Amino acid sequence: MKKVLFCRVLLTLSTLFILTGCGISKKPSNNQHYVSSFSDSEIRLIMQQDSSKPMRVLQTDRTNDSLLLRTISTEVKPDVNDPFLSTLIKRMLRTVKDSASLGVGIAAPQVGILKRVILVQRFDKESNPFEVYLNPRIVKYSNMKQECREGCLSVPVIKGITKNRAYAIMIEYFKPDNTFVTEMIEGFTAVIFQHEIDHLDGLLFFDYL
Repeated sequence: MKKVLFCRVLLTLSTLFILTGCGISKKPSNNQHYVSSFSDSEIRLIMQQDSSKPMRVLQTDRTNDSLLLRTISTEVKPDVNDPFLSTLIKRMLRTVKDSASLGVGIAAPQVGILKRVILVQRFDKESNPFEVYLNPRIVKYSNMKQECREGCLSVPVIKGITKNRAYAIMIEYFKPDNTFVTEMIEGFTAVIFQHEIDHLDGLLFFDYL
């Protein structure tokens, strides 16, 4: 009887040893930290409220805001599964369409997130939709210039006519699904792109006045 019991225990231990040795892995935890290109402080700011809430727009007449607006932004990782990027895009859209601002474009630095993300209202498309662009870059400017009256959500009171915006630009950018796009933009929409991409490099429209 003792011998039989001993054999059963030995068999059980052997089986456990074999299963462990074969490398049976644990199921991934649902609580694993998501690897994102946003810093912890940026994540806290993005997730401070839900995606239906607008974000505070930084203003040049506030010292700390002004310093952030003059800082060059870093690239963001295009990823449709990044919950922080998704929430940021939704909150930026809510911000630019908010009755308190009513802009035609917005850049992530304007809401305190130093990442290369912009939203632009496409007046060159039917229904004038707002679209998101990640890591946008202007690769070519037309020689033809255009005049445009510009203002900015981050610049209180001041408005002015810029005379050196390119009439047409060639841009490269990523969509959130990591699709890479090259596109030619003209007219007033090209001005919006130039204005918003300037924000990513710490430039403001009145630098051109």
